[in-house]
Amino acid sequence: MKLENEDALDHLIICDQCRTLHEEIPIEDGTKACCIKCGNVLYRYDSRLTDHGLALSLTALIFFAVANFFPVVQIELLGNEQFITIPRTFLSLFENGFYFVGFMCAVVLFLFPLAIFALLVLLFLLLKLKKGEDLSRRLLVWLSYMKPWSMNDIFLISILVALVKLIGYAQIHMGIAFWALAMFVLLDIYMTKHIKLNEIWMLRKQIFAEKQ
Repeated sequence: MKLENEDALDHLIICDQCRTLHEEIPIEDGTKACCIKCGNVLYRYDSRLTDHGLALSLTALIFFAVANFFPVVQIELLGNEQFITIPRTFLSLFENGFYFVGFMCAVVLFLFPLAIFALLVLLFLLLKLKKGEDLSRRLLVWLSYMKPWSMNDIFLISILVALVKLIGYAQIHMGIAFWALAMFVLLDIYMTKHIKLNEIWMLRKQIFAEKQ
């Protein structure tokens, strides 16, 4: 069924906790709007979000690059040394015939995380320069589809579980990429929790409304 006025949906927002529907109203810089039923934060307006988001996204990209180009873990067993890197993880799956698993690992551990933070850098840069109104809208739509498929946090937990099982059989040395991966995961979690897409939508709307 087609709505008579679909533009009205742009001014409605639903609570993540209790699913109560609210009408979006303008708020002052540095303030937040809460759900009238459960008190959950619906959205914030912070003009500094552009600078903070850009800085955090660039930092996360740097950590991601280090995590992928250096060994994550060095395992020494009976005089044999093995270096584990993120690309080598899914490449070894391809070499052993696990093509689908290797492809999915490459997507969720490399392609999507790289694409998400590259798009975030581009998005915050556009908002900072107050350019690309249509492009920024498409970037936000793409991000909403891709963000659930970034699973580096699960990969990090899997590494820790595997290391706990191996610690009695081999000498294990954490590489610089392990700590870079840990920092990348922490930044990813922080940005997911504190910089929500609906807040970026509102910031975008405010920026281009002031431009007009």
